[in-house]
Amino acid sequence: MSTLKWVRGVNGTLGWFAPKLVASKMRLAFMTPRANTPRDWELPLLARSERITLRFGLSALRWGQGPTVLLMHGWEGRPTQFAALITALVDAGYTVVALDGPAHGRSPGREANVVLFARAMLEAAAELPPLQAVIGHSMGGASAMLAVQLGLRTETLVSIAAPARILGVLRGFARYVGMPPRARSAFIREVEQDVGMRAATLDVAHYQLDMPGLIVHAEDDTFVSVKESQLIHESWFDSRLLRLEAGGHQRVLADPRVIDGVLSLLAGRSLQARQSA
Repeated sequence: MSTLKWVRGVNGTLGWFAPKLVASKMRLAFMTPRANTPRDWELPLLARSERITLRFGLSALRWGQGPTVLLMHGWEGRPTQFAALITALVDAGYTVVALDGPAHGRSPGREANVVLFARAMLEAAAELPPLQAVIGHSMGGASAMLAVQLGLRTETLVSIAAPARILGVLRGFARYVGMPPRARSAFIREVEQDVGMRAATLDVAHYQLDMPGLIVHAEDDTFVSVKESQLIHESWFDSRLLRLEAGGHQRVLADPRVIDGVLSLLAGRSLQARQSA
């Protein structure tokens, strides 16, 4: 029996009789990231990086000289997943600072969530020069948009393969691990208590995003539905939507059209790729 099938079986039975117990265990699983080491293709860029430590022990990698661009990876991700984009930004004359999110890489902590990621971005920005751009992938994109609501200042913002609704992410996880209705509700309440916010408020429809932005999503993304990108676009007046026919959830980061779109946004040029109005 696979591990997932066993977890679903236990949750499906125990969740009816002890929903709070199942919710607590699944909240811990949901917020505890696994460590993933860089792939071989990431190592050359890693070797050229400068490791810096920011306030509260937050760790980051830095490359280049020029206006500052801040990057935030996704859940169980790493800075060097942005390798192609980082190389292009450095070549274009930017300084790139890519964070290890809380409980990821060399940053401290055992648990992480979108609010902790957003607060880490605020802490980093307080020690960096004014930000020309903030770029986030997946949960990093959601956290970047949330960070703007919490006071992060940036000239431009890029969201790549990000969810628009954190409540939808929580419900999806609860269904994935087989929690029955009462356990699902208890799980969401526990997460809300832990992050200090109602999940329904972590919805881009409630946000004020008033800087120029780029939203990127691949139509074949199996982790975050491409429909989320349209919701973000509809809530963000000054945004461009770049929908790619392929690229999945991770490969999209190295797509030349994404790199061109980011550089075009930073330079104030028209996006040289297919985009939705």
